[in-house]
Parts: sequence; C-alpha cells; structure tokens
Amino acid sequence: MNWQPIGQNWVLLPRRPIVAVIHFVGGAFVGAAPQVSYSKLLEAIAARGYAIIATPFINTLDHKAIATAVLSQFENALERLQRRQVLDRFLPIYGLGHSMGCKVHLLIGSLFEAERAGNILMSFNNFDADRAIPFAEWLNMAANVQFSPTPAQTYRLVQRYYPTPHNLLIRFRNDDLDQTRQIAVVLGDRFADKVILQKLQGNHLTPLGQNLPRQLQGIFSPLDALGEWVSQEFYRDCTYLERTIVEWLDLLSASLSSNSPEWRERDR
Repeated sequence: MNWQPIGQNWVLLPRRPIVAVIHFVGGAFVGAAPQVSYSKLLEAIAARGYAIIATPFINTLDHKAIATAVLSQFENALERLQRRQVLDRFLPIYGLGHSMGCKVHLLIGSLFEAERAGNILMSFNNFDADRAIPFAEWLNMAANVQFSPTPAQTYRLVQRYYPTPHNLLIRFRNDDLDQTRQIAVVLGDRFADKVILQKLQGNHLTPLGQNLPRQLQGIFSPLDALGEWVSQEFYRDCTYLERTIVEWLDLLSASLSSNSPEWRERDR
C-alpha cells in the first residue's frame, strides 16, 4: 500500500476489497503530516479493508474554521475517488480522531450535515488556550486569547446537535491530557449504550505508534536494554490499539447490517 496525495489529503487504499472509508484527523501539531506521524496505525487499519482519507490541518484559535476546512478537503477527495470509481458511493464512512482531531470530528458532526456510521475518538481533549498552547502562560496569552468555540461551547454544541450515536471512546492509562470521561458523559446522555468507553494501556502518544530510536551498534549497554524494552512496550500498546479499533469497526458494521449484539463497555 502506498500513500497518495489527493487534493489536500493523504489517501491510503487497501489491496483487499474496501469495506468502508475512514476519515482520519490527527492531533494539533502532529496532524499536519498524518501519513508520517500515524503511519503504523493507519496502515494497520487499511490492511483490514478500510480506505483511509487523512486530512492534515494547521492549528489556529478558530476551531470552527478548521472543522469547516477539514470537512471540505475530505469531501473533495471522497468525490474525486467516487468519480474515478475507486470508492463506491454507498460505502459507510467512519471518523477517526486523535486528541484535537476528536474535537474536529465532533464539530463536523455538530455543525454540518456530515453523515457518519460511527466515530472513534482517541485521547479526546478540549482544554482552554492556556493549557493547550505551549508556553501560553509565560507569554501572558491566557487572558487575551481563547479558542472558538470555547470548551464550554463545544460541549453544548455536541449535547444539542451531534447526530452520530455509535462512538468508540479510547483513553489511555498514562495520559494526563485526556478528557475522555467528560465527553463520555455528554455523549452517554444522548445515546446511552451506543457509546463505548475503552481504557487501554499506553499514553497520549500511543496512537503515533513510532518505534523509538535506539543505538544497537557496538556494546549493548543497560541504557540500550532499557530503550529496547520501552520500544517493545510502546509497540505492543499501539498494536493492541489497532486491534481494538478494527474489532469495533468490524462488529459495528456487522451489527448495522444484521442487528447483531453490540459491544458493551469493557475496561482492559
């Protein structure tokens, strides 16, 4: 499988028959090059028959404008692929987001008529600018800047307008930036048992899934051994994340087509 640029997106098409389309949006800074930053995770999902359309973005204070641009870019690529008969027009579409990418998907669903079979939200956060912008406090920015919509406005928009009932929410055990429980309450009030919360091993960077650099030439020192162990743990956590996502996608697709039992909340 090879990534290809289409419009302002990066697209990955599986070799096997395509069962659905995944619209991926990454985190605030690493999301600028998703085909690199998230390559391991997205390529593993594509290998199971899911076409990936990853939309980069540059972070600004205007998150509504980001959501508008991301949706427009995605729909442009989708239309071009459908016109070329690469993608069937009736394939289900799932959103997949990490960190700020989760907020982008929630805004897309709340502000626009973008039909989704389900959304997967990893490490959701919805902080104020003073927490989200590096060094904001040092630069005395906190009192002068704020995201639009604000965190409180975002929750209200989701509570009133977000239409997608099937959601997989993923939080990691060692993630200090995670606010998944807050959005789980909001979505749970609307959609009850259709919202699945999974707690997995890992941290905020686990979806990036990159092997840590390590020096294996010359003498293998205790530091090298520690780096090898950390890298293996990181790889294992990402691999389990991949499996969790694909299981949910496969089971939801089956339940939507045959009314099979849905997942219940599990804590791994």
